[in-house]
Amino acid sequence: MKKKALSLLLVLVMATCLFAGGATETATSDETPITIWAWDPNFNISIMQEAISRYQATHPDAKFQIVEIAKADLEQKLHTTLAAKTKTGLPDIVLIEDYNAQKYLTSYPGQFADLTKSFDYSKFIKSKTDIGVVGGKNYSVPFDSGVTGFFYRTDLLSKAGYSAADLTNITWSRFCEIAADYHKKTGRYLFANGKSDGGLMRVMLQSAGQWYFDKDGKPNLVNNAAIREAVQLYKRFIDEDLAYPTNGWNDWVGALYTSDAASISSGVWIVGSIKAGKDQSGLWAVAPIPRLSGTSSVNASNLGGSSWYILQNGPKRAAAIAFMNEIYGADKEFYQTILLNNGAIGSYTPAFEGDAFAKKDAFFGNYPIYADLSKWAEMIPMVNIGQYTYEADAAIMANMEAYYAGKATLDQTLQAAEAQLKNSIQ
Repeated sequence: MKKKALSLLLVLVMATCLFAGGATETATSDETPITIWAWDPNFNISIMQEAISRYQATHPDAKFQIVEIAKADLEQKLHTTLAAKTKTGLPDIVLIEDYNAQKYLTSYPGQFADLTKSFDYSKFIKSKTDIGVVGGKNYSVPFDSGVTGFFYRTDLLSKAGYSAADLTNITWSRFCEIAADYHKKTGRYLFANGKSDGGLMRVMLQSAGQWYFDKDGKPNLVNNAAIREAVQLYKRFIDEDLAYPTNGWNDWVGALYTSDAASISSGVWIVGSIKAGKDQSGLWAVAPIPRLSGTSSVNASNLGGSSWYILQNGPKRAAAIAFMNEIYGADKEFYQTILLNNGAIGSYTPAFEGDAFAKKDAFFGNYPIYADLSKWAEMIPMVNIGQYTYEADAAIMANMEAYYAGKATLDQTLQAAEAQLKNSIQ
């Protein structure tokens, strides 16, 4: 009797354990949604909703929760949660801007899932995937490319005597000459620029395969030939009155709608803003971004862009990886759809040969602009962005005023900026 009772007890214990294990797995799989943190409902979140819709078509039981958080608030919340070393309150997937990725990955080791063996990274733009690599391991799911273009008004440039051939594969020095001539002939400006905005400077630097830091991640401003040329160009914009002066996003983009600026050099994500000027449809074209004078510079660069990251301690990590792999890591039709619906060029290169990239755009004179932009995306030089891009931006721009006013030489300006940068990141 004792043996029978013991056997029955063991069976009951095993059954209970199996039931409990099954119940836990069911709760994790079916009841707990994959949680995603992101910003921008019209771009990032809209695209993620498309990804979810495609995934649920073949995985109807998969559940998701997208939490919309303003970019600055998301960054602060993520820092706070990771710093607390808690396993609760974490999302499964989070969007991180590329310029900030290394800061998170190095500041919080072990908090992001190693995805090296989960994705075929050879199918993504290399300059993009490298941003999410630490210690030889890949942590990112590469998302939107910030491939740049020189977008311009064909009608306005034509009146000043310039054709597409005159604007293709030029240097920034030649760009300045055209800007001066355009201003002289029309009384308006070829482009708009904020003298304290580092965005265009970043475009210039990456086209030369350079950044604010060397290969070891140390500040490299004073002896950086690309930075020296870029800073001098910014001063030339002021000294020769080449740029329509702007302060902030609304001024910068608004200059296009009033025709105070005839072009804009920026990431592909600017296309949506350009097209907001509906009365200008058919009057736009795009050329490769100008390059610096150095021999290492090319007519291709990047500005901005973000990638997705999966949290190591997220409650649905495995499910999140499976979802992201199936859609962002393999679904070419997904990338076709988001290009047409959102103007997003992803980083997944097999999709670049799809029909959407060859589609003619009426706004841009019935030209397939995305075919060119995707080609330029694969030409973007790789750089070591490091952890402190925005700190470097701030240091340079803070010291530019004295340079603009002629109160400091180029060497003095860069020496002061490098000293400020080193002090701010200690």
